[in-house]
Amino acid sequence: MESVVESVCVFCGASPGLDRAHRAAAARLGALIAGRGLRMVFGGGGIGLMGAAADAALAAGGEVVGVIPAHLAKRELAHRGVTELHVVEDMHSRKRLMLELADAFAVLPGGVGTLDEAFEVITSKQLGIHDKPILLLDAAGYWRPMIELVDAVVRAGFATGATAGLFTVAATPEALIEALAPARPPRPACAARSR
Repeated sequence: MESVVESVCVFCGASPGLDRAHRAAAARLGALIAGRGLRMVFGGGGIGLMGAAADAALAAGGEVVGVIPAHLAKRELAHRGVTELHVVEDMHSRKRLMLELADAFAVLPGGVGTLDEAFEVITSKQLGIHDKPILLLDAAGYWRPMIELVDAVVRAGFATGATAGLFTVAATPEALIEALAPARPPRPACAARSR
């Protein structure tokens, strides 16, 4: 039986990047996460794509939980407006807590830190440490080189064909959120019982 997703960890850059489509996708995903009543877990920064996603989720009335190492709290300008902010000892503690708090992972464009987070949750899933959904938001084709790299690793015999099945690629924030938390029809009002 598939587990219910109530909390989505968003991995993304502390930089806005150069393509405005990436920032727009981050903001849209944050708003959609909140709109579905899901809790957003993220790296705790108030800048870049992190800030855009968190701000949009908060503006839509969502619950947002940040997890940031103490040494990055100032460097990434920790988001002080979030529902909950965990300041942890180091990057390992950050990733461990984010894994614990999340039911699923959404990976947006970002730098080597985002790549590290993405590959860690993919590897952990491959090793059976968790079985949580992992979705890459391929905003403006950002993840195509990574997808090609995974295909090359499989072709070279360093991984099986099942490796590509450890994550799903979504073209839009809407497709990603629908894959994580399909819209459910509203519950019907209880009819009065006749005696």
